[in-house]
Amino acid sequence: MSDNISSAWTHLQSLPQRTLAELFEGDDARVDTLSARIEWDVEEGQAGILFDWSKTHLDADLIAGFEKLAKACDFAGKRTKLFGGEIVNVTEGRAATHSAMRGVGDDADVEEGQALLARMGMLVEAIHGGALGEVEHLIHIGIGGSALGPALAVDALTRDLALVDVHVVSNIDGVALEAAFEACDPAKTLIAVASKTFTTIETMTNAASALKWLSDNGVPDPTGRVVALTASPERAVEWGVDETRVLPFPESVGGRYSLWSSIGFPVALAVGMEDFTPMLAGAQAVDLHFRDTDGAENLCLRAAFADQYYTRLRGCQTRACFAYDERLGLLPNYLQQLEMESNGKRVKADGSPVDGPTAPITWGGVGTDAQHAVFQLLHQGTHLVPVDFIVSIAPGDALDPAHHAILLTNCFAQGAALMAGGNMAADGKDPARAFPGDRPSATMLCDDLDAATLGALIAFHEHRVFANAVLMEINPFDQFGVELGKKMANEIGSGDGDFDASTKALLERAGLAD
Repeated sequence: MSDNISSAWTHLQSLPQRTLAELFEGDDARVDTLSARIEWDVEEGQAGILFDWSKTHLDADLIAGFEKLAKACDFAGKRTKLFGGEIVNVTEGRAATHSAMRGVGDDADVEEGQALLARMGMLVEAIHGGALGEVEHLIHIGIGGSALGPALAVDALTRDLALVDVHVVSNIDGVALEAAFEACDPAKTLIAVASKTFTTIETMTNAASALKWLSDNGVPDPTGRVVALTASPERAVEWGVDETRVLPFPESVGGRYSLWSSIGFPVALAVGMEDFTPMLAGAQAVDLHFRDTDGAENLCLRAAFADQYYTRLRGCQTRACFAYDERLGLLPNYLQQLEMESNGKRVKADGSPVDGPTAPITWGGVGTDAQHAVFQLLHQGTHLVPVDFIVSIAPGDALDPAHHAILLTNCFAQGAALMAGGNMAADGKDPARAFPGDRPSATMLCDDLDAATLGALIAFHEHRVFANAVLMEINPFDQFGVELGKKMANEIGSGDGDFDASTKALLERAGLAD
C-alpha cells in the first residue's frame, strides 16, 4: 500500500460515524445531493434509473475522503486502461473488453465486437426464418457466467412472449438436463453449447448427453442442431459443429461479463435482435456515464464508496439485494457470481496480501417474499447489512393496479423502516418489539423494466465491481479460486492424487474408490 493510499484510509477511519437520522436532520438537500439518474433515449423521450444513496451513511466528508482514496489508487488511470483495451487482467495478461461489445472501448475492439454481433444476428434471423427447420425450443448448456447471464435475461424479458422457448442448463446433475428434455420436442429443438474454451467438463458432458438425446429420439444429424458459443472456435469445429454455426467471442471477454457477446445468443433467439439491441444500448448508457463522469458524480464509483465504507470501516460481511420485481428473481444469483468471483480475493494485483476485507458476501431475494423470510434479521438481528432495493415504477402485469401499488409501498416502506426503527409496543417499551433503526439501504428506481433497463442495471453492477476493485487494489478479472476444486475432482476421476482420510472414506462410501 502506497503512503498516499494508506493516508487516505487513515483519514477515512478517523471520521465520525453519524447516524442516518443526524445526517437527514442536518441537511435539507441530502436527498437531492445523493440521488441522480442515468438516462438513455427512447421513442417517447428519455428513460432511466434513479439511484438514491441518501439512506446510506455517506456524507460530504466521507465522499471527499473516498475521492482522495480514488485519486491515490489512480482510479482515472485504471479506468482509461479498461476502456482503452489495455491489459487490466494482469495475472492472465489480458484486456477486459466486454464494454466494447456494447460499442464503448478501443476502436478496434468495438469494430470486432460489432462484426461478431452482426454474425450472431444473421444466424438468429436465419433460424427465425426457418433455415434450420422448425425451431420451437433451445436448450442452452453452459455454466457460471455462460449460464447465469442468459438465464437472468431470458427470465426477465420473456414473461409476455418468447419467439423460442429457452431452457438454460448449467448443473452437471442429470436431473437438470432431464427436466429440459421433458419440456422440449427433440425434432424442434436446438442445442447451444456455451464454453469459452470448449473444454469445460460440466458443459461438454451435458452437451454429449444432449446429442445422445437427440439421436435416441430420431434426429438424424444431432450435431447439425448445435450452435457453439466460444472463444475457441477451432475446438468447436473439431467437436463437430459446422463453422457456420460457431459464434465466437473475444478471449478478452470474461465469462461473467459475457452476456453482451455471443453468449447472449439464447436471449436474442428468444426475444429477437430488436430487443437484444436495446439491452446493449442501456448498458452503453451506463458505460458512457462511467467513462466520462468523475468523482462522486460517477454513480458506479459512488456505490463503491458506500460498499467500501460498510465493508472496511463498519465491518459488514454481507450485502443484500432485493428486487421488488418477479422478473428480476435471478438477479441476486447473477450478482453473487459477478461480485464474489470478481472481488473475492486475498492478494492485490501486484501479488501482495490484501490489508483488509475484500468482497462482502452478496445475497438477496425477491420482495415481498423476502419480507416474510429474512427481513426479521435485517430489522432486529445483530448484523449490520447494507441493502439495495430495485423496483420499477411501471408494472410488469396487467392486473388490478392495486398489485403494483402494494409492491411499491412495501419496497419504500422497508427502506424507511430500516432507517427509522422504532418500537411497536403500545407503551413503546417492549424490547422484543423494538427496532434499532440506523440501518442503511440504497434504492434503484427504474422507470420501467425493459431490455434497455436490464442492460443498464447489469452494466452498472459491472462497473461498480471494477470501481471497488480499484479501491481495494485487486484484479477483478481472474478467478483462480474456482480451479482448485476442479483439479482435485479430475484427480479423483482419474484415480490420481492423495486425499485426506475423510475424503477417502466418502469416496469409498459412494462407491467411487478403486
